[in-house]
Amino acid sequence: MITRRTLLHTSAAMTVSLAMPYVARAAGKSIRLAHAANEVHPGHIQCTSFAAALEEMLPGGFNVQIFPNRQLGDDKQVLEATIAGSLEMCTASGVLLPLVTGRPAMNAWQLPFLVRDYDHFGELAQSEIGQQILDDLRPAGLVGLSLIDGGQRNFLSVKNQVTTLDDFAGLKTRIVPVPLHKAIWEAIGTAPVGMPYGEIYGALETGVIDAVEINVSSMLGENLWEIGKHFTLTGHYPWHMSLVMSDGFWDTLSEEEQDAVQEAGRRATGEALGYAKEQDLTGREELIAKGVEIAPLEDAAAVRETVASVNAEYSQQDPLIAEFVAAATGT
Repeated sequence: MITRRTLLHTSAAMTVSLAMPYVARAAGKSIRLAHAANEVHPGHIQCTSFAAALEEMLPGGFNVQIFPNRQLGDDKQVLEATIAGSLEMCTASGVLLPLVTGRPAMNAWQLPFLVRDYDHFGELAQSEIGQQILDDLRPAGLVGLSLIDGGQRNFLSVKNQVTTLDDFAGLKTRIVPVPLHKAIWEAIGTAPVGMPYGEIYGALETGVIDAVEINVSSMLGENLWEIGKHFTLTGHYPWHMSLVMSDGFWDTLSEEEQDAVQEAGRRATGEALGYAKEQDLTGREELIAKGVEIAPLEDAAAVRETVASVNAEYSQQDPLIAEFVAAATGT
């Protein structure tokens, strides 16, 4: 498990980019807020919404500088720097948080077929269990402020449309190489292949893989529609993004400032989720216009039953995960 103590010596040398960042106001306490995505990604909107809300509540109280596009490092690097305290804030993919911090509760958000849609995500993110999962990051040196869905994940196949459980069988499917994703896609019956994001296009084109689980915006951003024309709306899990602050910086804030930061995080959740939902729906129309066939998952119930064992296994890893499953399913 990586803690602030183990990262201080590695992150202290991180160089601040000279590129012009987004600036909420050139006064007040300085906050550098970094992420790896581009300016049209919901994660960036999460950051700009946070900065705008904070400025509205405490005019001139903070100088929030937002560094997108990996200017201060990739997801893992900015997350580690925030833990170390050499960076005040970051937004990072939630899938990384259990790996970097050793806190497993954040895995709850990507348990398969629990979060139904963007609205359901918002309800859970603003609920008591959603806040508890954010608060669980504190022992790792992070103050969790906001959770959003950066893009609901679906399924792209090159050769055939996938609409039933049997259709998944044996498909060489690119996954993010983390244990949870491997367990999910093995349970569904695919042959999961972990590979870097930048290699997906070439792997689909050459037949190294048959399919990929991915969101709509990435389909468009990486031009994967040029190769894969069969897109299934599985909505199997969200791509959650976490806005976090170094607890070392948090401890320097007054009670009034802390309250404002927390409220800005809550407001950022709603703003970014609305943006992500609209981006997804508009993107589907673009894909159809480009010749992509979009189909529903016909036997979703059978797929949910198949992955139920994964949800049960991960629920045993942390009481917060079990509580999240109960909240998401209404049990």
